[in-house]
Amino acid sequence: MQDEKNGARTGGRGRAVGRWLGGLGLLVVIAVAAAWWLTLPDEPGAFYTPPPSPPAEPGVLLRSEAYDTDIPAGAKGWRILYTSRLEDGSPTVASAIVVLPDIPAQGPRPVIAWAHGTTGIARGCAPSLSPAPFGGTPGMDEVVKRGWAMVATDYAGMGTPGHHAYLVGQVAAYSVLDSVNAARQMEDWQLGERVVVWGHSQGGHAALWTGMRAGTDAPELEIAGVAAMAPATELAAMIGYGARSSFGEIITAYLYTAYHRLYPEIGEAYISPFHAMVATDISRRCILDWRAAWSLALTRLLPDEGLFLKPISEGPFGERLAQNDPNGAIDAPVLLAQGLADEVIDPKLQEGYVGRRCAAGQAIDYREYPGLTHVSLVGPGSAMTPQLLAWTEDRFAGKPASSTCSKR
Repeated sequence: MQDEKNGARTGGRGRAVGRWLGGLGLLVVIAVAAAWWLTLPDEPGAFYTPPPSPPAEPGVLLRSEAYDTDIPAGAKGWRILYTSRLEDGSPTVASAIVVLPDIPAQGPRPVIAWAHGTTGIARGCAPSLSPAPFGGTPGMDEVVKRGWAMVATDYAGMGTPGHHAYLVGQVAAYSVLDSVNAARQMEDWQLGERVVVWGHSQGGHAALWTGMRAGTDAPELEIAGVAAMAPATELAAMIGYGARSSFGEIITAYLYTAYHRLYPEIGEAYISPFHAMVATDISRRCILDWRAAWSLALTRLLPDEGLFLKPISEGPFGERLAQNDPNGAIDAPVLLAQGLADEVIDPKLQEGYVGRRCAAGQAIDYREYPGLTHVSLVGPGSAMTPQLLAWTEDRFAGKPASSTCSKR
């Protein structure tokens, strides 16, 4: 009888422990599901939804509204929606921020076309949806003080419907050029045709491509200069270099997801099904706020040797990456700035790129900055910023540009 009582007690305790563990497991599942959902970006509002039948012509202003997030003192901001185009020329829409100084315009305003660095590839990762849309933009206060206007595209597929064509040069160039042409349709803003393009990282790649495409795709604009800061140039090699860091692994996931969507011939051979699933989930999230913690955790599931099963420089993936390297001629002065402590873009690869473009006849003013990382190159107190502003002022003034190619 005593043994029966002891067995009953033991069985009761076992069932209680089982229920407790089951409840704990359920709580863990609920917590993980909640974290997954909470780390997704917010859905864009109605402003970003295009009208039912937008014009097929690129660079048409569809709508605008006042915008005050992170706008510097002494300026006013607007958000615009405009028509643009994809790589095959088919129409799409994109959004942008326009910043205008309060200083009265003395004729048409010079325009800075800003191409932002990587923030993500999901719709909700558009800078105009961020609480700090100009967090990585150098010299914003000085831009305003000099009376320059700024047009900052979100890129097609960010904010607006569709997939973002990450590191696809032609689409990025269209987003930049069409944003300026759309903003110029607001006559009260008095934006001129004289434009200097700035871009950092992904945006540096976009800036170079904008310089390459401007004469063909927006001949009405006068591109007075192109300033590319730590641009992605040798894509296949730079992706391999950057993947050594968690930030680089996230960028690699973005690249694979975007290219796999856009270029079906890349297929499934470069990545395992499980890691493709992880990369897709990383790509649902932005990179510059607290919600990136989920993506950083997911990078722990990726192989130490990198995401890919075989070199992405080979086969159809390599062909598409090479196609999107910014190797075309730019009919404007070019400034290329590179931090020598950059952990994402290999300075040696950048130096090689500059050497090859110089050998091809492209004049480049190449400047290196010891001790500056990928982010600090465009951060507060960077030695690059006053030089960028002075270089830009000279371009708007029409002064001759220098080149460092003869020193290479």
